[in-house]
Amino acid sequence: MTDRLAADTAMGAVTLHVADLDAMTAYYRDGVGLDVLLADGNRAVLGRPGVEVMILIQTPALRHAAPHEAGLFHTAILFDTEAALAAAVYSVAQLRPGSFTGSSDHLVSKAFYFDDPEGNGVELYWDRDRSAWSWTHGQIEMSTLFLDPNAFLQEHLTEQGLAGSGWGDAQVGHVHLSVGDVTTAREFYVDRLGWDATIEIPRQALFVSAGGYHHHMAMNVWNSRGAGRRRRTLGLGQLAIVVPTTDDLGALGERMAHYGVETRDDGKTVSIDDPWGNLIRVEAAG
Repeated sequence: MTDRLAADTAMGAVTLHVADLDAMTAYYRDGVGLDVLLADGNRAVLGRPGVEVMILIQTPALRHAAPHEAGLFHTAILFDTEAALAAAVYSVAQLRPGSFTGSSDHLVSKAFYFDDPEGNGVELYWDRDRSAWSWTHGQIEMSTLFLDPNAFLQEHLTEQGLAGSGWGDAQVGHVHLSVGDVTTAREFYVDRLGWDATIEIPRQALFVSAGGYHHHMAMNVWNSRGAGRRRRTLGLGQLAIVVPTTDDLGALGERMAHYGVETRDDGKTVSIDDPWGNLIRVEAAG
């Protein structure tokens, strides 16, 4: 039985329960610059052809989660060039000028942070080439350096970006969760699910990945220390992890059974709840 996720594992779409489907669709379409791949009744799927990024499901009966509850910290959308990132940052700032919450140079990446219209965290980012990343004693070197958003836009915003296009390729790069404690997060996400730990800030945060990426997922307690299982609320509905083959999917199912973790397997996906009730759907590529 293998105990690690395959090196080519990646993140799939993030599903959000939303109160106002029209407003949320407009934000991710007109602001972030995602294409509407499907709009059907109470559901909208946005991303790029063949690549789902956000799935929005109108569920107005649900309430908003409290800030201290477990759930989504942010969805991080990865752009392929700095010009594409600049176009997205500019268009979000134009559409919702009060939603910007910060920006940082993380050494491995450049990132800009926003809140969507219903308070879900959004990171828009671009990765430096892996040859520029540094590792020390098995941990990726990341930092939180000042990144001037105006200077970034002046350097990288193109005529296409100013015109509301030029967003380039986009995908879910990583998903960051709010959890109750880091020890339990490590036991579940590293020891059982099979990610590799890339950074651990004791008692605060854990970053994990496959294949030497800086992080595909992260978990922190900055707002949610001590949180228990989630109630069903607006916000995170589920997140998707994409493994390369059906054999990898089968190996995950075997590993979960070995550790006594309950799963739901429909033959195409394996669904798992983490210790806080965050729903994870694992599927094979293609």
